[in-house]
Amino acid sequence: MEQAMRNFFLFLSKNKPMTKLAKKYGLRFGAGRFVAGSSILQAVEVIRELNSQNLVVTIDYLGEFVDNEREANEMALECVEAIRAIGRENLKSQLSLKMTSMGLDISEEVVIKNMRLILDEATKQNVFVTIDMEDYSRCGKTIDIFTRLKSEYDNIGTVIQAYLYRTEKDIDDLNAYSPNLRLVKGAYKESPEVAFPDKKDVDDNFKKIIKTHLLNGNYTAIATHDDEMIEYTKRLVEEYKIPHDQFEFQMLFGIRVERQRELVKEGYKMRVYVPYGTDWYGYFMRRLAERPANVAFVLKGVVKK
Repeated sequence: MEQAMRNFFLFLSKNKPMTKLAKKYGLRFGAGRFVAGSSILQAVEVIRELNSQNLVVTIDYLGEFVDNEREANEMALECVEAIRAIGRENLKSQLSLKMTSMGLDISEEVVIKNMRLILDEATKQNVFVTIDMEDYSRCGKTIDIFTRLKSEYDNIGTVIQAYLYRTEKDIDDLNAYSPNLRLVKGAYKESPEVAFPDKKDVDDNFKKIIKTHLLNGNYTAIATHDDEMIEYTKRLVEEYKIPHDQFEFQMLFGIRVERQRELVKEGYKMRVYVPYGTDWYGYFMRRLAERPANVAFVLKGVVKK
């Protein structure tokens, strides 16, 4: 039943007519729990509140699968504005973005142009930028763009997904760049030809890449809401005497808020992934797909309305 529900919401996440309706009608039906408003001004208020609780942030202007250069350029300019807001307000925040929002499905030339615009401003404002990972068909291209930009900029990282078979090799290949990587389980529906279909195999691979990347001496963001992975990381860090400034935990805005605060009290760096913008539908559907508890929360909200 849980897998069927996951597949249903992942299917809905790619529905373009529903995406247009969601943009039109705004953050309703519970999405406001996971999305920090539609504008950078609203997001800044959320970040400021999180910072006051000793939580650091990475902000994401929502948007993906852009298919025209004008929209990709607009997305890039919005990212530049977000970076300027972080600098201006002295926020403890990084920036995350997707390559499809920068024009990956149009041309590499468009992506590189937009990324350089963003990274130049990020360098001025001392803001770190993470390239989010998307579905398998775009994984190789995303890593290629990351390695190309990493040779030009220091303030850039990317994401590696534990559920893909290729991940262990990607970790090994990227080690030459001493990369700052966010490690995740993965949130897209993929074929068993390219991804582990069983949760246990995904979990085992997740632990393997956490250990490999940490012991390689690289900065590691462990992005998970899974207590088993959190406790595994704590044991690993203690066993191998890994300094606390070499890693951090990351969780999504609106999910396991108390656990986020507990980790801060325990002395760990905890970064909250804070999305904002009008193109929230695909992101929201993937959050519903990940945890049945999220669906229950949304249904309660709808009933109350």
